[in-house]
Amino acid sequence: MPITRRTFHRMFVTAIGTLLSPFAIRAIAIENETTPTSLVEGRDWERVKSLQSIADTNKIEVLEFFSYGCPHCGHFNPLLIEWAEKLPTDVTFQRIPVTFGRAAWEMLARLYFALNYTGDLKRLDQMVFDAVTRDHTNLYSEKSILKWLEAQKVDTTAFASVLNSFEVAAQLARAAELNDRYQIDAVPRLIIDGRYVVIGREAKSLNDLLKIADDLLALVRTQRTAQAVAS
Repeated sequence: MPITRRTFHRMFVTAIGTLLSPFAIRAIAIENETTPTSLVEGRDWERVKSLQSIADTNKIEVLEFFSYGCPHCGHFNPLLIEWAEKLPTDVTFQRIPVTFGRAAWEMLARLYFALNYTGDLKRLDQMVFDAVTRDHTNLYSEKSILKWLEAQKVDTTAFASVLNSFEVAAQLARAAELNDRYQIDAVPRLIIDGRYVVIGREAKSLNDLLKIADDLLALVRTQRTAQAVAS
């Protein structure tokens, strides 16, 4: 009879149980009690190919990779923002625009960082998605961006300075580095704690992706608790 991964795990825990300290045994018990049983690797999530460090190890990091040029990202965005606003204090959330080597998407990424820098992001974020993916507005050049922003009552002279600033260029470079490190090949994509990718192959709605993310957050908390108890 073949030994499945789950069977092997039970046999392994039983075999070494007498050698473990009471604290380590308690850690395993905690993980077994609270790990979400609905999660299936390969269906709901997959492991990051190369485990990544996170900026603040005291927090659970959530990254969203996206592009204003992606219609699915535009549909996902209102749900994601509402979800992110309700995240508990032990979670940090950051959005990372991707370019996939496209000059047009690089300009959209530059636009995102500039809007965030000037404080216009909250008001115009979804409007940019809708302009690009629904209304097919050309926002792929500085000239077209500034023309569109002028219609949205933005000071385009000041904005042009930010769009071409060193700060925005540095954020673009960091976003490209993160995209390479996580080997992002599709958007929208959520990364949990530098190690889990939400894939949701059988998700029936975009909300299902957020449910998987919630379960993965619970899993990370369980793992950290177990590690703390065992140490």
